[in-house]
Amino acid sequence: MSETAQLDRQAQAKAGAATRAKPAVNLPEHIVEVISDSGEGAQRCGQSLASIAARSGNGIWTVEIIPAEIQPPARSVAGASGIRIRIGSKEVTNGGDETDLAVAFNEQVLLGRVRAGELKPGATILLESIWREHRDPAIVKSYNDTLAALTKSGFRVVEMPLEKECRALMTDARRGKNMFVLGMLCSIYSFDLQLARDQVALTFGKKDRSVIETNVKLLEAGFAWGEANLDFKYAIPATKSNVAQVVTNGNTAIALGVLASGMDICAMYPITPATSASHYLSECFEKVGGMVHQAEDEIAACAFAIGASYAGRCAVTITSGPGYALKQEGIGLAVMAEIPLVVVNVQRGGPSTGQPTKVEQGDLLTSVYGSHGDAPKVVMAVSGIEDCFYSMITARKIAETFNMVVVVLSDASLATAQAPFPRPTFSEEWLAPPVDQSPIPEGAKPYDWDAVTGIARRFSPGQPGGMHTVTGLAHDRMSKVAYDPQTNEEGLRARSLKLAALQKTLKTPPVFGDPEGDLLVVGWGSTKGVIEESVERMRAEGLKVSALHLRFIQPLPSGIGEILRRFRKVIAVEGGWGDRLEDELIDADNRRYTALAMMLRSRYLVDVDCWSEARGQPIKPGNVVKALRAKLDEGK
Repeated sequence: MSETAQLDRQAQAKAGAATRAKPAVNLPEHIVEVISDSGEGAQRCGQSLASIAARSGNGIWTVEIIPAEIQPPARSVAGASGIRIRIGSKEVTNGGDETDLAVAFNEQVLLGRVRAGELKPGATILLESIWREHRDPAIVKSYNDTLAALTKSGFRVVEMPLEKECRALMTDARRGKNMFVLGMLCSIYSFDLQLARDQVALTFGKKDRSVIETNVKLLEAGFAWGEANLDFKYAIPATKSNVAQVVTNGNTAIALGVLASGMDICAMYPITPATSASHYLSECFEKVGGMVHQAEDEIAACAFAIGASYAGRCAVTITSGPGYALKQEGIGLAVMAEIPLVVVNVQRGGPSTGQPTKVEQGDLLTSVYGSHGDAPKVVMAVSGIEDCFYSMITARKIAETFNMVVVVLSDASLATAQAPFPRPTFSEEWLAPPVDQSPIPEGAKPYDWDAVTGIARRFSPGQPGGMHTVTGLAHDRMSKVAYDPQTNEEGLRARSLKLAALQKTLKTPPVFGDPEGDLLVVGWGSTKGVIEESVERMRAEGLKVSALHLRFIQPLPSGIGEILRRFRKVIAVEGGWGDRLEDELIDADNRRYTALAMMLRSRYLVDVDCWSEARGQPIKPGNVVKALRAKLDEGK
């Protein structure tokens, strides 16, 4: 018998009668959270569990719980750090509703989640018990009081001796709790122990062999403890995919999309929650001929990317809301000079510094209209992890085809969320063509705008016959500064026509559900999964509800107005702010609508209502369903 098989048998033997007494309960899905102080590895534990579930064939979606402060005080309600993992028997497209099972390393970080309403009534809580015996009487009292309050509120609390169990295997138990919990969760959810060992080896693959061995022992100890001491066990049916899968988060998918697109310059300045995309690129970009440039600030990063694109390629700059605001003048230069540029904005809570680690869809209007003067640019919104990858390829193609700025909107929810998608098969069509250095035909002008499309041939530095001066001032077709009214309007018209030319190529987005009915829900960006799940729940009850999701916000594809008019009521669901009519001061004359609702109302003259949340957390399907029911019931 192999050593691995012996270890498996030993782990099962420790369970004894307890194992035989608790057959696994089959569930269609379950949501689990691991919550700790910062630095205790809860996110690594949850990410590993998600990967094990995905490799088992389950659908998964993760939501990272990140405190606003870089290093908040230990044992603080506001300092909860961790991760939520939704595991399903089929594809999972969002974080779901309230949590079914929570594992907490102390009672204070748990309280933050309870008070935020993130745990389901009656949820099971596995709570580290070391605090019951702490030398500080105040901590002991806090622990006992919290335990009593949670039990009184209907939660099922199971104490677990994490510190004690981990100390048997390593000196610094704080660094080992996460892998012990991973093993325990593998026991609870009936995951294969060998698959878990493989994941631990992958997670710590760059570490010394002894580190891997220690973490595997912790994993096995947690698995054995769960089998022997817990009286519940679950199994979530899984179907392994017949195609190779990638499990990654949105920021990594964006970075992979940059690699696949053929862009070879990324200029950035670190900003939460966008930074990890450039971190990933910095690890591998040079291996394929690319370069990550960390500028001294956001303005310099944008200017560097514009300069690189002017030289003949197409560059990307990755940022978040405050950084996007700083880039506005540079983006205006790229529009005026018609230099291709891809800008990724991983949105976060605002305004100002706002909520750096929290999700919000607050940058739509500034992305479309945020410039002095008329500065048309393409605005796309990614709807999922897979879309993060492919949208970068599309963005590069559009930027170079139309010599335009393309803004790609993601957000903090997608940035850190993990989900599997089919492994992309590389295509040479994704890549940028070679830089055109052929001589410029005699008489060709740097801005020889086409009368129908507004597109002009792109001149690159070094092309024979193509020498000219680039300016951010109003200019004529020869790129000479010109202030006369006719020339100014000619340039404005040409730059606007390019949006119209692109719009003619866009397909009408499909309706999710019936093409007509009582209520149409319109969304954009990361709300796609939660909206469609909410609509599915309501359609299962026989309600005539459908959804429409927009990937292109500027320009909007044709056919949208016709779709809106087929429904008796239309509502936009967004993760940004919109005034609520239940507020005493708000009425039809002073109400501020959400960004998308405002755009659709003005464009199509349809009475588009709106519902939104800006709580810093991903929107839950259950909350959307309640809002849609209320909309359907209006006027009854």
